[in-house]
Amino acid sequence: MPGNLPPETASFVGRERELGLLSDLLRERRLVTLTGVGGVGKSRLALRAAADTRQRRPDGVWWVELSPLRDTELLTATVAYAVGLAPQSRRPLDEELCAWMADKEMLLVLDTCEHLVAACRHLVGELLQSAPGLTVVITSREPLGCPGENVLEVSPLPSDGPDSDALALFRARALAATPSSGAAFDDPARAALAADICRRLDGIPLALELAGARMRLWTLEQVAQRLEGRFDLLSAAAALLPRHQTMRTAIGWSHELCEPVERLLWARLSVFTGDFDVAAARAVCSGGPLPAARVERVLAGLVAKSVVRCTRERGAGARYRLLDTIREYGQDWLAELGEERIVADRHAHWYAALSKAADPGWMGPGQVDWYRRMTAEHAQLRTALEHLLRSDPTAALETAGALWFFWFSCGHVLEGRAFLERALRTGPRSGAAYAQALWALGLTTLLQGELATAEELGRRCTDAAAALADPEPELRAAYLHAVSVMMPGDSVRALALAGPRARGGHGGRPTGVGWLLCRLATGYALCDLGRFEEAELEARGLRESCAELGERWLRAYADYILAVAAFGLGHYGEAARHARAMLSGKRLLGDRFGIALGLDLLAASVAAMGDGELAARLLGTGHAWWRTVGRPQMGSPSLTALRDHGERNARAAIGDEAYESAFLGGTAASTS
Repeated sequence: MPGNLPPETASFVGRERELGLLSDLLRERRLVTLTGVGGVGKSRLALRAAADTRQRRPDGVWWVELSPLRDTELLTATVAYAVGLAPQSRRPLDEELCAWMADKEMLLVLDTCEHLVAACRHLVGELLQSAPGLTVVITSREPLGCPGENVLEVSPLPSDGPDSDALALFRARALAATPSSGAAFDDPARAALAADICRRLDGIPLALELAGARMRLWTLEQVAQRLEGRFDLLSAAAALLPRHQTMRTAIGWSHELCEPVERLLWARLSVFTGDFDVAAARAVCSGGPLPAARVERVLAGLVAKSVVRCTRERGAGARYRLLDTIREYGQDWLAELGEERIVADRHAHWYAALSKAADPGWMGPGQVDWYRRMTAEHAQLRTALEHLLRSDPTAALETAGALWFFWFSCGHVLEGRAFLERALRTGPRSGAAYAQALWALGLTTLLQGELATAEELGRRCTDAAAALADPEPELRAAYLHAVSVMMPGDSVRALALAGPRARGGHGGRPTGVGWLLCRLATGYALCDLGRFEEAELEARGLRESCAELGERWLRAYADYILAVAAFGLGHYGEAARHARAMLSGKRLLGDRFGIALGLDLLAASVAAMGDGELAARLLGTGHAWWRTVGRPQMGSPSLTALRDHGERNARAAIGDEAYESAFLGGTAASTS
């Protein structure tokens, strides 16, 4: 079943009644909102319900984490990307998402919406109206207020009696902290004391986890005594503690019990939205009484106290995060320390430096690793760029331009265009960073099919690059300009802009990004002109250069040119082989446009060999992938002609009825 549910990273105890009620609601209603105080377990309940096999949907169960998101303008893009849609057209994104979901039957979970209530209300209303097969689950501290919304308040765990769910969770977290604590819960008198702790904490799961983590260092009696003192201080001001006050008090109690350097790190970590790695924590949070060499050990202490969550995925290393309620507490303390601006600056400049390091790293053997790393850091990159746009326009321009491959190659075209346009409005109007950002913006408009805009940006980029006396930006500008005129059909001009003679005139490194991209444009142009043998030579040279660099993304496009050239020469088996190699590389890097392109070509190749049924299935799958990127075949006459050629051959081979059946089967293939 398609979907993207995250793994459970925290204890789940009880909730049978709520799970049953939620399951019933999801069978009968289309919008269910789980509300409750921070730390009560809304997200855990939603995740457990969504993972239930009874909630399976033909088009998947999809999880969208919204806690790191601060810009409401990016809400729709965040939802679209999470469900596998990376549109590239200039059609309003909410319309694009509604149209894509219209025939889908899926379950969508929007987690942590309280800071985006109005925007979520609007988007969810539009989606539910457009997609009759869509069911939405919301987790939020307050309801959305949508028509037809069914609100389920998530209460704390029952905490009365010796067999309460709250006590079971407290015991589980204590045992996780130290297995020897089990003896405390086996003794009836001490178990009663543990039950009293659970009642004082109102059965709120996060509060229970924080208390359970203290069993690593304290006895049950010490936990009770120190917790009682903390709550007695508050009882003088309020005879009856509201649940949110209980949670706040429990977090404050945990904060007081931390070492001073742990409190300092907690406050500084609150600048991170979403998860982060230890290198980032060390760079952003060190200073003063917390030297960089101690950060990892102090961070481990916060993990042991359940203040910070740690997850480890194969090949990704350890990732850390603060739950929202804990991060909010840390933000208050960061403000008290007067360090908000300096820590935000460190955070922004760390991710700016990471972006600059990724630019040259993208075209080398670490390309796949960079793809995975920058995808993991997406939330932090957003936060950094937002801060830089307000505080350092020059750094914002440099960072947005350095991330060209993330916007262009990793499915974030709309977001990248928005950041680039904002950075270009506020940053300097000349220099290397300006030329790079103009070029990156041109790439996004190219993918969106705005070829006239891309051509204009190509000319502006050429002028900006000429002032730098550096062949690399000149070659990049030549590529942009060449493709912008080639896609509408002027391949002769494209060849003049990016061909061997033009490249030689610019100079530069034959292994540089600009040079390699110009070779790519040359191969496309030669194919369009029917000069297939020359295109094959160009593509082989490009592929060899990419192989020497250990690069995969551009190498896959070289395979595509080889496939087109072989197809043009009538070597259909060879064309299919190159197309499959291209698809392998594109799937490795999640290049949706490249996958759609490759499927059309593979379909045309197998159709030419007489396998109409496989061709029809491939065209159906290609159609599904094109829907995730927006405009089919980018509106290009040559790409459309190739796709239509494959369809005609497939229909001729198996007939219209068999074609339609196989095509429909292909459209059901997963695009996740």
